[in-house]
Amino acid sequence: MPVLRAILVTAGVLALVGVPVSVFCGAPFPIPLWLAGGGIVLLLGSLYERIHYKRLAGASPGPDWEATAERFVDPETGKLVQVYLKPRTGERTYVVIGDPPAKTPDPS
Repeated sequence: MPVLRAILVTAGVLALVGVPVSVFCGAPFPIPLWLAGGGIVLLLGSLYERIHYKRLAGASPGPDWEATAERFVDPETGKLVQVYLKPRTGERTYVVIGDPPAKTPDPS
């Protein structure tokens, strides 16, 4: 994921740098507009993804956090994750608690 994010941010920055270059070179009006719009969308999308999807922690967050009943297998790492909640603020964090339980073979 970090490589893809770096590529998208680089493309967004290059598109925004291309706006004044295209204006200076006398490009028709839609070209700088498309470059600006595309660059902004790429940068804001990368920022949203970075903020919205949190990293997994390796240890319990602390005494003011409560473990919820929510557990899931992270699709990116394949690890079992426990969700913790800070009741005072509503903040959530995700902690890796190990490997998922082994599946039993279907007897049929």
